Amino acid sequence: MADDCDPTYGKVDRILELLTKSKSLHILMVLDRSDSPLRFTEIKSLVDASSTTVSRRIKELEDNRLIVRRRIPKSPQNNLYALSEDGRDLSPIMQRLFDWAEEWKD
Repeated sequence: MADDCDPTYGKVDRILELLTKSKSLHILMVLDRSDSPLRFTEIKSLVDASSTTVSRRIKELEDNRLIVRRRIPKSPQNNLYALSEDGRDLSPIMQRLFDWAEEWKD
């Protein structure tokens, strides 16, 4: 039996590791359901998490190209966040996961 593992498994492991961190999925779903990009404070309020947690998750999601940040010049809260193209591609999968979780019996 070959010891080689399909590289796709590693990719899936990495994305699941990111998505299962506290508030990652919640942030993605909030951005997905928003009609427009959101400020940090709006995201923080909607996911009901500490500034530290939201800041870390936003950075990780941005580093993994699931969200994009747009700077607003001359604004005290100068960043807006939205799903990236990759994040939008992930959206139906996340929604199906949430639907499944609601249907799942303990």
